[in-house]
Amino acid sequence: MKLSKAALKEFLDEKVKKYNTPEFIESDPIQIPHQFSNKQDIEISGFLTATIAWGNRKSILNNAEKLMDLMDRSPFDFVMNHEQDDLDHLDDFVHRTFNSVDLRYFIKALQNIYKNHGGLDKIFQDHSERDSLQPAIHHFKSVFFELPHPKRTEKHVSDPLKNSAAKRINMYLRWMIRQDTNGVDFGIWKSLSPSLLSCPLDVHSGNVARKLGLLKRKMNDAKALAELDANLRKMDPKDPVKYDFALFGLGVFEKEHF
Repeated sequence: MKLSKAALKEFLDEKVKKYNTPEFIESDPIQIPHQFSNKQDIEISGFLTATIAWGNRKSILNNAEKLMDLMDRSPFDFVMNHEQDDLDHLDDFVHRTFNSVDLRYFIKALQNIYKNHGGLDKIFQDHSERDSLQPAIHHFKSVFFELPHPKRTEKHVSDPLKNSAAKRINMYLRWMIRQDTNGVDFGIWKSLSPSLLSCPLDVHSGNVARKLGLLKRKMNDAKALAELDANLRKMDPKDPVKYDFALFGLGVFEKEHF
C-alpha cells in the first residue's frame, strides 16, 4: 500500500479516530484496570494484566479476571498486606507459561517496589532518557528482580537492551502515561511525557507497519521498534503511540480488507 507521507498520516489519523474510542475497551485487556479507580489498583492490575497479555484474547481476559478475584478485587491492598495463606491461594493460577511460582514472586517484587522504590512510576521516571523509555524498562527489570527469585520468572519481563521489542510492557506504559481524551488510556503517570512512549510491536502491528512502509526490518525486535518509533514520531512527535490504535485495528479488525 503506497501512500504519500501526507496521505499516510491522514489515513492513519482516521483509523486512530475509529479505534481510539470507549468501545475499544470492551474487547481489550485494558478493561481490567478500568474496573478500578485508585491509582495503585490501576497500576498493579494493569501491570499484571499486561504481563499475561499474550495468546488468545478470551483466555487473557478470563485469567486476568481470575487473578483479580484471587487478590480479592483489591490488588494494592493484597500486594502490600498479604500473608502466606493468601499466597497459597494462588497455587492453581496459570496462564500459558506464567504460573503460580511466577505470580508469587511478582507479588513480592511489587511490594518491594512500593515499599522501597516509591512505586512503579518512580522507577520509570528516574531512568527515562530524553527520547526513550526503553533504557528505563531495562532498569525496571533489574529492580524488579533484585530480590531472590526463580530464574524462570525473569522471562516474563522483557529487556529492550537484549533486543526485545518488549511489546507487553510498552503497552502497559501506553496505558499509564498516554494522555487520552477519549478515555481509553489512563494517563495517570503525569511526570512522564507521552512523547517518550514506544508502540507495542507484535505480529499484527508489525505486518501492518510493513505494508504501509513504516517498517522495513523483518524481525519484531528492539531494532524494528526503533525504526517504527522514528517513523511514528515524524507524524506526531507529541503522541506517537496513538498510532498503535490504527495499526492494531487494521491488523486485527480489518485484516480481510487490508
